Amino acid sequence: MRQSAPVTRPVTLTIAGSDSGGGAGIQADLKTAEAFGAFGTSVVAATTAQNTRGVTDVHVPPVEHVEAQLDAVLSDFEIGAAKTGMLATAEVVGTVADYAADFDFPLVVDPVMVAASGDRLLAEAAEEAYKALIAEAAVVTPNADEVEVLVGERPETAADAREAGEALLDLGARAALVKGGHLDTGDEVVDVLVARDRVETYRHPRVDTDATHGSGCTLASAIATRLAHGDDPFAAVGRATDFMERAVRYHHAVGEGPGAVHHLAALRERADRQRTAAAVEGIARDLLGEGERVRALVPEVGTNVAGATPYAEGVDEIAAIDGRVRRTAGGISSAGGARFGASEHVARVLLTAREFDPALRFALNVRYGDDVRAALDALGRSVAVAGGETGYEGGVARAFEGRAAETPDAIAFEAGVGREATAVLLAEGAAALTERALSLADAVAKNG
Repeated sequence: MRQSAPVTRPVTLTIAGSDSGGGAGIQADLKTAEAFGAFGTSVVAATTAQNTRGVTDVHVPPVEHVEAQLDAVLSDFEIGAAKTGMLATAEVVGTVADYAADFDFPLVVDPVMVAASGDRLLAEAAEEAYKALIAEAAVVTPNADEVEVLVGERPETAADAREAGEALLDLGARAALVKGGHLDTGDEVVDVLVARDRVETYRHPRVDTDATHGSGCTLASAIATRLAHGDDPFAAVGRATDFMERAVRYHHAVGEGPGAVHHLAALRERADRQRTAAAVEGIARDLLGEGERVRALVPEVGTNVAGATPYAEGVDEIAAIDGRVRRTAGGISSAGGARFGASEHVARVLLTAREFDPALRFALNVRYGDDVRAALDALGRSVAVAGGETGYEGGVARAFEGRAAETPDAIAFEAGVGREATAVLLAEGAAALTERALSLADAVAKNG
């Protein structure tokens, strides 16, 4: 018989509606709790017949059943934080507010009134009842539409959001996060967190997608889970909004509607690191095994091989060869293995290219002279020239301009002051990148 090894985690509580489509409501809340290292408990305040296209039916259980669920959870678990979602009726909202008055843990109130599809999820009579629940909130997280219902003014800008947040504090909330998805802030999503003694703005690039089903539930749950871990509201919101950016960008393409946010995208990123690092080392090993064959491709600065996890968003999520691959008298050599964060140039080129084609996973840089240019042409490889004066990110972005859906096989960087001419080969798979490098080396040798 094996010795047990119990795990201690913070416990969170969600009081919300169920989503039969799996992307929002209690289903989203429990996935988010797990993603952030908590044990999630739940009280089902309503059930919905729902999918990515909309809500077709709502059932609200007797309030006595909601109370029984609350009593069962609160009598057995040490709750670190709770959040509310869809509560459907004034009676349920009032019941939860009564219980919340005795909570000795922080409560995040997501005043769910309308689904992303536009379907109403709250009886109009319950809107006024919400004010008593907001008075018990450590953080309240309305979107622009919900703010308009609660305080009578719909925010349009970040400045409006701050004023709306202050009005929500007057209702008794200790902090108010006015979500920026519906604000007129251009290519950025600007979320504004307002407390009595501090205001913080969180800015993230807007993702070009309508697949935001479950985003409000997920954000509130992420905040609650971080509060259960001991974060203050400002740290909790910072980590939660970072989490949401990735969850929306790498959304699930499910159903016939826009899709649903990916609650475990950050976990998947970490889970894929070992495989990505192994793939990078495999590419480098294949190149080193053909040292004389590929030596002519290695630039003076050395060649680096970079690999992105499928959900990579930063240089620290790009594996690369520590010390690069460099030319020697008899071929090439490498000083180390794969390490995340080991590359700056190739990693940033790959990350920027992934903004245009997220399927790209691997890249390596080579020397870029007339012979390499001619070899790439002979192989039928498409090459985009980066704008050197705008930096790596801007240069790569310019290389993609006007190319519609076409992804280049390589991005070239012309020589500049103190900079050698190089090209970065791109590929979706490790084997494809190795083949492109070796075929390029053969073409250079043949034409030489």
